Amino acid sequence: MAETKTLRGTKVKMTPSEAIVETLVAEGVKHISGILGSAFMDMLDLLPTAGIRFIGVRHEQSAAHMEDAYCRVSGVAGVVIGQNGPGMTNMVTSVAAANQAHTPMVVISPSAGTPTVGWDGFQECDQVSVFKAITKETVRVTHPGRVADCLRTAFRIAYAERGPVLFDIPRDYFYGEVEDQILKPHQYRVDSRGCGSSESLDRAAEILANAEYPVIISGRGTVDSDGIEEIRNIAEHLTAPVAVSYMHNDAFPADHPLAVGPIGYMGSKAAMNTLKQADVILAVGTRLSVFGTLPCYDIDYFPKDAQIIQIDINPRQIARTHPVEVGIIGDAREASREIMKRLKDIKPNPKQEKLRLGEITHEKQKWEQELVDLAMIDGTPINPRRALLELTKVLPENAIVTTDIGNVSSTANAYLKFNRSRRHIAALTFGNTGFAYPSALGAKLAEPNAPVIAIVGDGAWGMSLHEVSTAVEENIPVIACVFNNNAWCAEKKNQVDFYNNRFVGADIQNPDFAEVARSMGAVGIRVETPEELGPVIEEAIKLNKPTVIDIQVDGTQLAPPFRKDALKMPTRLLAKYSHLDHKNWDK
Repeated sequence: MAETKTLRGTKVKMTPSEAIVETLVAEGVKHISGILGSAFMDMLDLLPTAGIRFIGVRHEQSAAHMEDAYCRVSGVAGVVIGQNGPGMTNMVTSVAAANQAHTPMVVISPSAGTPTVGWDGFQECDQVSVFKAITKETVRVTHPGRVADCLRTAFRIAYAERGPVLFDIPRDYFYGEVEDQILKPHQYRVDSRGCGSSESLDRAAEILANAEYPVIISGRGTVDSDGIEEIRNIAEHLTAPVAVSYMHNDAFPADHPLAVGPIGYMGSKAAMNTLKQADVILAVGTRLSVFGTLPCYDIDYFPKDAQIIQIDINPRQIARTHPVEVGIIGDAREASREIMKRLKDIKPNPKQEKLRLGEITHEKQKWEQELVDLAMIDGTPINPRRALLELTKVLPENAIVTTDIGNVSSTANAYLKFNRSRRHIAALTFGNTGFAYPSALGAKLAEPNAPVIAIVGDGAWGMSLHEVSTAVEENIPVIACVFNNNAWCAEKKNQVDFYNNRFVGADIQNPDFAEVARSMGAVGIRVETPEELGPVIEEAIKLNKPTVIDIQVDGTQLAPPFRKDALKMPTRLLAKYSHLDHKNWDK
């Protein structure tokens, strides 16, 4: 393939498989995740020679979670592939999660061969229809000669619209001969983004300059654009507190005096009590999701009358959930930089600055003390908050933490603090279990020298523990902290609050997860006292091997329900169910 590199603009003869692989090489793809299949075996055969590592997972859902996290840490779009039919449908959940997380990804989707389409042949599925609602675009290869062009289009849209794109190719289109040229990415897509219109930036700066109590909310877009320094400059110039959006605790340094922590479910009371006071909100790189701005701890913190300045690269997200005074369609870093240029002549008010810093410090100290007090309540055997507290005490500065969905994972939102970006990889609002561990594998691939820790409940662990085999086989040394309370406790809390402690499907019987891990070739450790946990995690980081820590936690110390909107006190109209009616509980 050297000829394609030396003869710019010259088409050369190659197979469709070669055209695909060379396009991946040009895009800087270093690995692909999936499970091998006959549908793409011709392409698979080329990967080692091309320098692309194929990572064989145990379930295709894990592949897209891995690549989601890989992209969030590295900034490079992940690539997944699977057998046509069930191999691809196994990825639906994780691709949907990446779509809602706005993560660029290319899903190579071999489909039924063209001679048999429509005959309901072996493993035939209309994958384009299946993935249409959970991707930014579905790109269908209509002719073998178009494979490179269509793959370029998939990458272009994935980066431009921030999400997964399906590249659907009939399995017989990998074969034959085509004449094409392999383009470099700058020849078919643009990475740099604009800062937004001058008028909008002028108006935003004017509003901020006249604000009495401006508050900044920094989100995923700030992380993706490497724009934290620009947010810091605005915050320090205006003495504006900075909150981070739901489950993006790495979107502003937690040790900064103006940082107040995360908003959203199980977030920071300091952030919420601060945001309540805002007359102007500068929301940077965040869609201000409905779930991420709901009241929490009975604090209705999102101000109804504040003027909102929202910066987002995607025009579909502007004012989608909250009306704005100014919407800026632009790159988070570039727009923030331009706003700062317009604010530089504003003279700080030292008295106001001192007062505001004092208020922020007081709110943070109160909240930190509350977190410690809640953690130090005894549990049987371990209060899950205590386990989170001990874990966070020993995390190195460069550690990456992935979190699943569940009671403990959500409570972690209050305890996790990061001073660097691209450290917090959370399941976000798609809310599927089984996310954290495969995501940890992907994060470790992106940054091999950083310790990577997955926070996983025992229910979610049942959906992902098979990937310990992948970690061992591929030598990906991540640490799984499995919070084991023998129940689906996020949902169990609903049965406590709304169903009079009638537990149906909530309790689960677990094996010794440490023993299971050892049988799979990993390090397995069981922890039964809080004092053990910190040293165990430190030792696991030093070992640098795939490790599973089975942490025994109290199943009665539970966070509030996720979904109060979906639950009501039960009423029963048929006589046989009358004893289940909430009005009859005490009878």
